Amino acid sequence: SSKNSFNMKSAVLALLALISSSAAVTYDFEKQGGVRDKDDLDTSWANGRLLNETLASLVPGDTLVFPNATFTLMGGIKCDGLQDVTISFDGTIVFKDDIDAWPKNENGDVFPSLYFSNPKNVKFTSAGKGTLDGKGKKWWGLPGIGYLRRGENRPRLFEVDHGTNILVENIFFKDSAYWTFWVHNVQTLEVRYCDIEARRTDWDKHDLIDITAFNTDGYDVTGRDVWIHDCTVWNQDDTIAVKDDSQDMLFERITASGVGLTIGSIGSSLVKNITFRDCYMHHTYKGIYTKFRGDGGTIEDVTFENIVIDKPSQWPIWIGPAQQSDSSRLCAAHPCSICWPEVPFAECNAPESQYKNILLKNITIIDPKKSPGVIMGGATLGMENIVFEDVVVQNPGSKPWGDDYYKCEGVTSGVAKGKTWPVPPCFDDQTDKN
Repeated sequence: SSKNSFNMKSAVLALLALISSSAAVTYDFEKQGGVRDKDDLDTSWANGRLLNETLASLVPGDTLVFPNATFTLMGGIKCDGLQDVTISFDGTIVFKDDIDAWPKNENGDVFPSLYFSNPKNVKFTSAGKGTLDGKGKKWWGLPGIGYLRRGENRPRLFEVDHGTNILVENIFFKDSAYWTFWVHNVQTLEVRYCDIEARRTDWDKHDLIDITAFNTDGYDVTGRDVWIHDCTVWNQDDTIAVKDDSQDMLFERITASGVGLTIGSIGSSLVKNITFRDCYMHHTYKGIYTKFRGDGGTIEDVTFENIVIDKPSQWPIWIGPAQQSDSSRLCAAHPCSICWPEVPFAECNAPESQYKNILLKNITIIDPKKSPGVIMGGATLGMENIVFEDVVVQNPGSKPWGDDYYKCEGVTSGVAKGKTWPVPPCFDDQTDKN
């Protein structure tokens, strides 16, 4: 009968599930042959080869555990198609900082430290707080000079491409040579209880020495359905960077210090429905930072809410073009120079891309060194529906904008509400004082 057939199918499925569960294996990296507490080149290569081989052998239900010890690996770890697997970094993984030996492609471009393509239902975790150490200082080189020598040909620490249902938790990402955490084209990602740090010194600020650890981005993401929460980051570039073609993302309860809670840089793509809330930015360089690098893009339906920006050393608020150089000429405008406006003849050009429906609500900025910020749209496509509600700057710096407080242009419709002060000069003042 159909009932018997249904019961038979249920029994078969239950048996298959039991077999799958019983076949699941927990692999201990050290028991597999991993060598702890040695950092010579031969050991690093051997540990790297072992990790590649072990990852390739994992099947659904398996777990790979790094015990609470230190293992030095050569980078270039690659794994495709992991499914229903857990990787637990219970100890410390150090990536060998031998630049000459680091694996590269035929063009001389370095491979990431850890690279996962097409994973599905994968958890990266730790029993406590595991560490992935990129040993970035050697890659950064001498302040300023290292970038001129090596540019951006440095390995990302942790990269995931085209992942689905990914969880990352309880991991300390330390001193990445380049971007720290790069998860792109993802469908459903949660990151929680993780920390990122990239420092040259232990000073409680971003000075001219520390900030030259260029491109040490924190959490960089593209895709759909991303939730990053209860994390920290102290680095020398974007603390969080929502990049091209991203939608439906929430970032909350994050302590961040670096070059901003960032959307961008965005080219000719759509970025939509992004929220940052309940964040604290201690002695950060930039605060809120959204940026276009080229024409034809749209950033819309964005909220920054309940954010404290404490003693920022550069711009507390920047909504406009990307302030960056993509060449060895540090003051080149791509499209806005990092030397602007202080250096004579430095340029800042706003691409013809559009901001729509941008809300800053309950933002507190404490003792910024500079004027409160820059709000700069393109000459043709003005910004639409930019709202500052209870955006309060305590003791704003006077330079470079003086009594205007903001560089404000290219705004079609901007409104200041509530207790907002100072009011950007190109906004409609609907604050309580009016």
